Parts: sequence; structure tokens; C-alpha cells
Amino acid sequence: MEQPGYQMDSVKFSCSICLDLLKDPVTIPCGHSYCMDCIKCHWDGEVLRKIYSCPQCRKEFIPKPALEKNIMLADLVEDLKQTGLQAAPADHCYAGPEDVACDVCTGRKMKAVKSCLSCSASYCKNHLQPHYCDPPLQKHKLGSPSKNLQQNICSCHDEVMEIFCRTDQQCICYLCLMDEHKGHETVPAAAERAEKQKKLQESRQQIHQRIQDQEKDVKLLQQEVEAINVSADKAVEDSEKIFTELIRLLQKRSSDVKQQIRSQQETEVSRVKDVQEKLEQEITELKRKDAELEQLSHTEDHNQFLLNYPSLPALSESTHSSSINIRPLRHFEDVTAAVSELREKLQKILRDSWTNIELAITDVDVLLSEPEPKTRAGFLKYSTEIALDPNTVNINLLLSEWNRKVIVGDIQHSYPHHPDRFNDCFQVLSRESLTGRCYWEVEWRGGVVDVAVSYKNISRAGWSKECLFGFNDKSWSLRCDRNISAFLHNNIKTPVPGPVSSRVGVYLDHRAGILSFYSVSETMTLLHRVQTRFTQPLYAGVGLCNDKSSAEVMKPK
Repeated sequence: MEQPGYQMDSVKFSCSICLDLLKDPVTIPCGHSYCMDCIKCHWDGEVLRKIYSCPQCRKEFIPKPALEKNIMLADLVEDLKQTGLQAAPADHCYAGPEDVACDVCTGRKMKAVKSCLSCSASYCKNHLQPHYCDPPLQKHKLGSPSKNLQQNICSCHDEVMEIFCRTDQQCICYLCLMDEHKGHETVPAAAERAEKQKKLQESRQQIHQRIQDQEKDVKLLQQEVEAINVSADKAVEDSEKIFTELIRLLQKRSSDVKQQIRSQQETEVSRVKDVQEKLEQEITELKRKDAELEQLSHTEDHNQFLLNYPSLPALSESTHSSSINIRPLRHFEDVTAAVSELREKLQKILRDSWTNIELAITDVDVLLSEPEPKTRAGFLKYSTEIALDPNTVNINLLLSEWNRKVIVGDIQHSYPHHPDRFNDCFQVLSRESLTGRCYWEVEWRGGVVDVAVSYKNISRAGWSKECLFGFNDKSWSLRCDRNISAFLHNNIKTPVPGPVSSRVGVYLDHRAGILSFYSVSETMTLLHRVQTRFTQPLYAGVGLCNDKSSAEVMKPK
């Protein structure tokens, strides 16, 4: 049961030269222990330098230290041996399919512990010993076990390739110098490695520097994300609080109006009822007097009539005029009108203010926009595939080329009814909305063609300026003409100098508010640039002005 523990500890009692359990262990001044024969063999190879070093820590000693057997360590090793630890090599000492096998072993091969670049062979710990003990072999270059040693051998001359041909950029042997590489620029492979290693280190330093810089940027962006989230959360909280206060204020005003109406209603009703009550009392009194007079009028005795007549009280003056002065029947209708007027004013204020609020929201722009590209290759990085929308195309236009090309047709086409369709203007919009940075190109032919961008809410009905690209504040258009071209927006026409090629490039940076039109030929020629603030997503548009014109949105290449 204890054998696994010993097996684990056996590494501590192994010689790092022969990789076996220590034999006659000795400890040198630096504290590392070796087999006495192994360290002697190693130091014999350093006798010419007269400097003796530790194979593990490379500490040097002058003069050569005296070697004394480490008795305590030897006893511990003997204890390990008595456990039967070395009775048979463990299976993990043999080479498996993924391991590098010793080239010297016969039968079942052991794992290689080193590969010799000079011998082009790999050795297990036992067969490696001559390379530590024999002076000629000690000069060989040892490395980690490798299965690709044959790649270091010249296939033509079967020699180690220790030379690098800079002319052909390949490793060669010394015999190749006399043959096909004669007269080429060559250097020792080690020298070329050193030079390329230096460049490699420089590249790594640049990469590390870039990593550090980008990690700083990532950290900065993370902080910016947190700041944006905090700011947005606070803006939402403050906005909700303000809107809640506005709602409460309106509710308070509504309650006040209701209370005032009810109070005034009660007052006016009380006043009317008071007058009504007095009038009813007077009517009762008048009816009583009328009954007395009627009774007197029926008295037949003339003397009795004349005797009673003076005793009748005189008719008192009425507390009210003979007619009640009442206003026309409007009552509280004026209040409704006043509240309606307030509502209209508030709606107008909200409409005007809402635009400012939306602009303030879209004006939040943390990252600075990149500069506009200078070359067509630079613009093509932002290429956007655009298809024209059949639901918007005028019935006199024919779509083809997978909805990228539009021409004026000979007949009206039976497109299904759709509210987005241009009823009268020969125009069409793209299916995709455009935000961010976009670039596309339009090939135009024939007469006059409008290459445009537009908000989705542009009017679709009739021939009014609200529908035509460039004649309203919802669209921007480059009118391409063989003679005189112009840029149009909000019914303002700006002439475009110089001829316009048959291909027009359109660059949009929606966030930065940049819209540029280019004449595309062998070079990119700027025709017109707009700097504004876009408040909605844009759509690419094409307008045809006569039956000789056509336009096609090209695939980016």
C-alpha cells in the first residue's frame, strides 16, 4: 500500500543526469546531488575550461570541488531499493504512440529523454550517458525529444543542414554550397536564427505593447460603459420623476378645475333656486290676493262692495323685474373651450420639445467617429448590400436583377396595393434601413436620375414636393445629368461642378451626420458632402425622371 508513496518520492532521489536512482550519491557545494560517476563524467568534459558547473543550476566552481559520498542520502536510496521499486521498469518508461522513442533501444523501446541535433537521433536516459561522458559527444547539441529530426537532414546529401541560404530562404548543408546554392548569400543557421530571434522578440514586444495599449482601451471602454449605464439610469429615473410630476400637476389642475366648476355650479344653482323660491312665494301671495279680489268682484250689494274695497291692501312692488335677465345658454361651455385650448397648446409644446429631447438623446456620442476614407478600397470596407423594396416602387417602374436594377417600363405593372408605394413619383426606396457607416454605388444610364437617401416617413401620394426626393426636409438627392448635375435638399438646389461619371458612390456616417456623393471612375472625386444631424434611420432611394433612364445598385466588389 505504501509503494505509490515511495514511487512518488523516488523523483527526489534520482540523478538529474542519468535519471536513475542515485548510485554512490554525492552532494556538490550548491546543494544538488548526483551519482558520483555521473558528475565526474560531466566535469571531465569541462576540464579544458578549468571551470566546473552544476548541470542543474549552472553555478560554477573554481577549483573543482572534492567529492564525498553522502552517506545519509545513500542509506535512503537503499531503503527505496528494498521496497522493490526498481524490480521492473514501470510501463510509463516505455514509449507509447504519442511519445518519442529511443533510436538505440531494441525490442520494446524506452521513452527518449533527449534528442541530439548533431546525431539526428533520440536517446533514452541509459543510451544518453555517452553524451555526458565522452568529450567528443559532449559538444553535440541536445534538445527536447523531437519526432522531426529528419527535417534537419539534407535530402540530397544526407548531411545536417547547419547553413541558411538567404537567397532562397531555406536551410542547406555544407555540400549544397558547392552545388545549386553556389554564389548565394549564406550564413550559419544559428546566426540567421539569432537575427530572426531578435526580430521575433521585437515583434513580440510590439504585440505585447499593443496588447497593453488595447487592454487599457478595453478598461477605458468598460469604464465608459459603466458611466453610460449610470448616466442612462439616472436620466431614466430623472425623466420618470419629471414626467410623474407633470402628470401630478395635470391631475392637480384637473382636480382644481373640477372643484371650481362644482363650486361655481353650487353657487349658481343656489342663486337661481333662491330667486325661484322668492318668485314662487310672490306667486302664492298674488294668487291669494287675486282670490280676495275675485270674491269682492262677485259681491252683489253695491254698498257692501264699496265699503270693503278701500280696506284691500295695495299691491306691493315685486322684488324682481317683470322679466329675468339670463345669459344665452352657454353655462360652462367656455370652460371646455378653455381646457381644449390648453390641450392644443400643451400638444404643440410637447411636439416641439419632443424633437429637442430626441435630438438630445441621439446627440450622446461617446466614441469619436473615424475619418472619412480616402480611397475606394477604404470605402469598400463599409460596403452594404442594398435591395430595392417592391412595396415602394412606382407601378411605372420595373425591377430586375434581384431587385437591384430599376427602369421605366412600357406598361404599368400590377404590383399589389401597399401604403408604402409611391403613387405618382417614379421613385423607389431600399428594403434595408441604413445606420452606422455605409457605402454603396449606383450605376446610372440614360436621362436624369436621382441618387438619394430618405427618411421612411416621406410622403408617398401625389406629385407634391413632399414626395419628390430632395424637395423636402426628409430627403437628400444627387440629381445626375449628363449636362448639369445638382444636389437637392429641402427644395434648395446646389450645382455640382464637373461631369458625373456613370457610377456614383454614396458614403453615409449616420452617427456623425455625414453624407457624401462621389463620382467613381479610376479615382474617387467628391461631388458633394453634407454635414447635418440625422434623427431617423435612412433608406437608399432612386428616382427616374424619364423613360430613357435606368439605375442599378451595384454589388460591392
